[in-house]
Amino acid sequence: MANHKSAKKRIRRNDKFQLINKVRKTRVRTFIKKVESFIEKKDKKNAQIAFVEAQPEMHRSVAKGVFKRNTISRKLSRLSNKIKFLK
Repeated sequence: MANHKSAKKRIRRNDKFQLINKVRKTRVRTFIKKVESFIEKKDKKNAQIAFVEAQPEMHRSVAKGVFKRNTISRKLSRLSNKIKFLK
């Protein structure tokens, strides 16, 4: 347990941001799952729409420091490739 005032404050702050980041991470995963569900159904039009909606949310998570830049780039690239090769 922390003894210093600043350490106690840091623990409170970390707990608050841990909850916020958890919500942000879950939100991004939900957007990704939505795109993947349309890909499984072979619904190219709706997959593209969902992908366009997911992109800003994913980039926002990078800006907020929840995910690393290359992780989101890789996920976006793989999703766009899957959509591109749908018939």
